[in-house]
Order: sequence, then C-alpha cells, then structure tokens
Amino acid sequence: MPPPRPSFKLEGMAATIYMVVEGEDPGYDIFVHGRALARNEDALERVAIRLRVRPLLEFFSADENSMALVADREQGIAEWGDRMPAPQWFSPADGLETVCTLIGFLREHSAALGSETTPVLLELREYERVLHKTVQHDLRWHLAVSFR
Repeated sequence: MPPPRPSFKLEGMAATIYMVVEGEDPGYDIFVHGRALARNEDALERVAIRLRVRPLLEFFSADENSMALVADREQGIAEWGDRMPAPQWFSPADGLETVCTLIGFLREHSAALGSETTPVLLELREYERVLHKTVQHDLRWHLAVSFR
C-alpha cells in the first residue's frame, strides 16, 4: 500500500519539487529545477491517476533538511525534531514507471498543460535521466519540496 499523500498543495506557491538520492554524494548530478512540476502538480496527479500510475507526490518523503527549511520559513511550527519519521526511500524503477508514462502522455497530448507542457516535459526528462543513473548505481530516491 502506498504511503499517504502529502496534505499540502503546491499550485500557486513558489515551490520546487526536487530529487534526493541516498547517500552524501551519489557520484552524479541529480539537480532538476522542479518548478514547472510543482506548478502543475495537481494536473499531473490527475493524469497519473487516469493512466493508473503513482502520482509524483506519492514519492515524497520529508527529511531533516527539507523540514528545517519549512520550519525556518514558518515561525509557528511546533517542535517536530523528536517526532520526525525516518525518510522513505523508493525504487528508481517505480519512479521511472510514473515519469515515462507521463512523458509518453504529454508527447501525445502536447496541449494537455497548455504553455506549461514543454517546461514540464523538460523536467520530467531530467527526472528520467537521474532515475536511470540511480538504477545504474543501485540507489534509492525520494522527492522533497522546497518553498521560496
């Protein structure tokens, strides 16, 4: 059973969905902007559900670094450090299934996200590149969210 989906919405926020790979330095570039994906997360979730693959945010896992950024931004957050769950890690093959399915759909339906289709496709292709390298290095991954 997949973990519960995060209960926050990214649309309308200055957010970035970025990839985290196990270890200090996986030995390859994992940077992807993730801004277009964050702006279109709701639409991509609907497409993923329709195509019967896991939505991207089901690969989300909070870690100390990402939660520290949120805590710094939000002054009223209660002490969470002692109750912080361990990060969840996912198989890159599972992520590739979602990413490749979304890429295929957006290639066939280029107007699906209007002017956002091209930037979303570019970021999904970058995710695909990183996930293929993650498979090659036998590592796991998850998504995190940063708010500006």
